[in-house]
Amino acid sequence: MKSIKSKTVVFVTGAFVSHIGWDKWVNYFESKGYTAIAPPWPYKDGVPAEIRKRQPDAKIASLNLTQVVDSYANIISNLPEKPIIIGHSLGGLITQLLVQRGLAEAAVIYHSVPPQGVLSFKWSFLRGVTPSLGLFSSVDKTYLMPFKHWQYTFTNGMPLAYQQEMYHKLVIPESKRAARGALSRQGKVDFKKPHVPLLFLSGTEDQIIPASLNYTNFKKYNNSYSVKEYKEYPDRNHLGMDHVNWQEETDYIINWLNNH
Repeated sequence: MKSIKSKTVVFVTGAFVSHIGWDKWVNYFESKGYTAIAPPWPYKDGVPAEIRKRQPDAKIASLNLTQVVDSYANIISNLPEKPIIIGHSLGGLITQLLVQRGLAEAAVIYHSVPPQGVLSFKWSFLRGVTPSLGLFSSVDKTYLMPFKHWQYTFTNGMPLAYQQEMYHKLVIPESKRAARGALSRQGKVDFKKPHVPLLFLSGTEDQIIPASLNYTNFKKYNNSYSVKEYKEYPDRNHLGMDHVNWQEETDYIINWLNNH
């Protein structure tokens, strides 16, 4: 296997939140000699408080999963080298789809929504994802996560003041079409296909994407000639990238990249 030479990192944002949630990680990777970017989804560039005022947002509502993947693929195609892609939540699935297109040098699948056909029947998962799918509501209207659901799915176990701060800092309206795409052929991954090195990271306190679901996703990849690794962190909820010890994870990722 060839070593990972890329010094470019693309962070892929998940559903419900702004790309600015990656700011700490972008700055940290740049301090370690990488060129790092965290592009927004189409129609999501701007201050979250201003984007929330557009709820329901017809442009965001029009997005499907493939269009979001295509937007990242277009950005990557204009980079000087294949990047290391790091994706969180639905961004983790987008990352897996970008890997499948041959667009990554390596990838980190972080608290990831799983591909089509990989499911969990844990109550916390079902309770976490069902409202955002809006199965009995119009896909032409965006879903804005209520604060109570934010507490349950992203910031469980954290102080109330922190939960409120991060809600106002990050939360934006979401496309139900994009969320439902994970359940359709748009979210299908060929697990037998050779792939670049993949690192799966999960958290024991993640309620919307349980660690067990991340591990199932990891185990599905079964090409014996391809590198993959799984690591689970204690005390991490779904917003693990803003955990007090978030640098443990960035350092682990950088060491993993250097060792492959």
